[in-house]
Amino acid sequence: MGRRAMRKIDSSIDLSRHLTTIELLPRPWNAALLFGREAPLEVEVGTGKGLFLRTAAAEARDRDFLGIEISQKYARFAAAKLAEKCRPNACIVYGDAQRVFREVLAGESVWVVHVYFPDPWWKKRHLRRRIWSESFARDVERVLAPGGTLHFWTDVESYFQQVRTLLAEHTKLAGPLDVAEQSPAHDLDYRTHYERRTRLEQLPVFRAMWLNVPAAASQ
Repeated sequence: MGRRAMRKIDSSIDLSRHLTTIELLPRPWNAALLFGREAPLEVEVGTGKGLFLRTAAAEARDRDFLGIEISQKYARFAAAKLAEKCRPNACIVYGDAQRVFREVLAGESVWVVHVYFPDPWWKKRHLRRRIWSESFARDVERVLAPGGTLHFWTDVESYFQQVRTLLAEHTKLAGPLDVAEQSPAHDLDYRTHYERRTRLEQLPVFRAMWLNVPAAASQ
């Protein structure tokens, strides 16, 4: 099943509320300066076309959502959809998620981290480009608030097993915890566009969740 081409963005849409860059993020980190309020923050790594972000922002209006997308084309498209759907509690950062986690996000500032179907970079010489590394795993743990969660999904079993091992060896996050597959209620009732395509092709999806257990509870 081939990918549908992204439709052209309406040039009249104002993206200023929904699209930013790493350089323009508040430093020191203060989500209230970005969203204009204090609210629990969720971060998605690799926003793609933005289906998850705009759906989640509509369903949880009491939370704020920060999406990070390294492709400018996809970042602009996702931001435009947020603007069209009037999602004031969601914003896209165009840039490298590893830099956002390492340089910008403060410790214990995020309630949920979402990483869905990251590029597996199949060629051996490209493996270093994968989002998951020892340093990224430690940064995810650092930014998660006590009781916060990490969600990781992929259609590549070897990558899934690699991340399980990475998190077990380099973090104290509790997991992996099983995440059940849900039947879609309509054609776009999937976590991401990539999940939709994968499941329509009847391919397996490997899902799990990890919990940042509060220190007192882990003793």
